[in-house]
Amino acid sequence: MRSRSVRFSESARSDLLGIHDWISSVASWKTASAYIERLEHFCMALDLASERGTAREDVRGGLHVVGFERKISIAFRVTDHDVVILRIFRDGRDWESEFAKE
Repeated sequence: MRSRSVRFSESARSDLLGIHDWISSVASWKTASAYIERLEHFCMALDLASERGTAREDVRGGLHVVGFERKISIAFRVTDHDVVILRIFRDGRDWESEFAKE
């Protein structure tokens, strides 16, 4: 099994901050931070068996999407050497149209 490095795009980092802010506003900073920590850990675990999730070549070449705790969609691309987390979307967001804009 191949191991790859995992990195977050600037858009994905911004998405994480937005999710943290949203959870903080409806729960607490502590709850938001714990959730983001679990989410980041899940993303970093894409270093092995990186090509999991659903391939979405119809949206963008090399795109994979995987769910996290039934509330988050993680969009990423896999190369020979790394995994790039492109975007992280909250439940209910039309992520396919977000990629169409780019």
